[in-house]
Amino acid sequence: MRGFRGGMMGGGGFRMGRKFASGDLQLVILALLMEQPRHGYELIKLLEERSGGFYVPSPGVIYPALTYLEETGLADVESEGTKKLYSITESGRRLVEENRSMIDMTLAKLEKIGAKMAHVRRIFDPESRSSDRDEDVFSEDKSEVAAARMLLRSALRLRYPWSKDEAKRIAGILERAAGEILVGGRSGD
Repeated sequence: MRGFRGGMMGGGGFRMGRKFASGDLQLVILALLMEQPRHGYELIKLLEERSGGFYVPSPGVIYPALTYLEETGLADVESEGTKKLYSITESGRRLVEENRSMIDMTLAKLEKIGAKMAHVRRIFDPESRSSDRDEDVFSEDKSEVAAARMLLRSALRLRYPWSKDEAKRIAGILERAAGEILVGGRSGD
């Protein structure tokens, strides 16, 4: 079927940027419609949720994809007032089954990204950490130390996720810094 080859998932899989190739997105939408009929807005929210906010397709991306699926007979649409409910057709089901392993791989990557995003949020978002109250201790600090702490957090965010070797290197840097802080510095304050 034209539009589902070449740049499709068979050409190397889901690109790890913030966009899908159009054929990839159409297949993922079909797979989500196979679970149950959905509105366009529901699809946007579901993709946002599964990716932990990493991938949030705009209406300008989702609705043309849905229109294409409808025009090619892969999805049906039912009007509910001003909303449209999309469902998969039998030919859409066959296409999903033919591409099941690639779709599953793409959805798994989205969910892995979502898990990483959640992990990063837990580490760096003080409101999401119920057991760690270090931020409360430093909330009034407006000194150079506060600025340095913010710089450190930014550097860690930019480097994450890190390899095992990189994690070891970063841990060493942080351990040395903690040691120097505890000792009171080596420069003769």
